[in-house]
Amino acid sequence: MKLLHFALVSLLLCLPAQAQEIEYGKGLICDTRQQAERLVRHLDGDVGAALRAVNAEEHDPNACAVVTVAFVRGPELATVRSRDATFQIVRILVVGIGTPRGFQSVAPAAYVSLFSVDEYAV
Repeated sequence: MKLLHFALVSLLLCLPAQAQEIEYGKGLICDTRQQAERLVRHLDGDVGAALRAVNAEEHDPNACAVVTVAFVRGPELATVRSRDATFQIVRILVVGIGTPRGFQSVAPAAYVSLFSVDEYAV
């Protein structure tokens, strides 16, 4: 897993230099795109149950989690739909973690996150 994180961070570091904004928020993150896709398939109003299902499938209690992080948004990987919502799966580079004393910087690590998509009927 650490080798995968190193490879993903290396890829992000090789991208052309651009101004990137650090975003802050609480949300779902997973180690892989496939885990995030399965998480959305399990979503049925109970985020905790969806997290437990994916983490059990992975035999890893931390494969997906709800966390408060500081991150830099990377490329969109996919758009997926649950029964009630649509999400973009986006690669993120986590650079800080929320604690009771505020955000603390951490060694950058690549994950994927879900961002809800507002859809409008036409």
